[in-house]
Amino acid sequence: QVRLVESGGGPVKAGGSRRLSCQASGFPFSTYTMAWFRQGTGTEREGVASIDRHGRTTYAESVKGRFTISKDNAANTLYLQMNSLKPEDTAMYFCAADLFPPTVPAGLTVREYANWGQGTQVTVSS
Repeated sequence: QVRLVESGGGPVKAGGSRRLSCQASGFPFSTYTMAWFRQGTGTEREGVASIDRHGRTTYAESVKGRFTISKDNAANTLYLQMNSLKPEDTAMYFCAADLFPPTVPAGLTVREYANWGQGTQVTVSS
């Protein structure tokens, strides 16, 4: 049974940093494509960053140069390092996982992922 548990959210001031973690279990973590999504109040869930089994990454334009996705296969953990945070980054952040074909790059659309965590809230104040 796939289980994804996010942590690391909380309040932070604009310009600050935060690192989110997603502890995974119940599936072969190293072979799955992993991603971070976020959803603000009244908005649709949007892709933030993803990483495939080979470590290739994809980022939303809004976070390029500020956020870094990484994973530790030995620890079955996904990370999102968020720097230079802005109030518009305020959202619930979700971890997602799915098994992609080897040649398909890591995507950032909700429908590509069948497995989701419960989320962790990040609130950026100005």
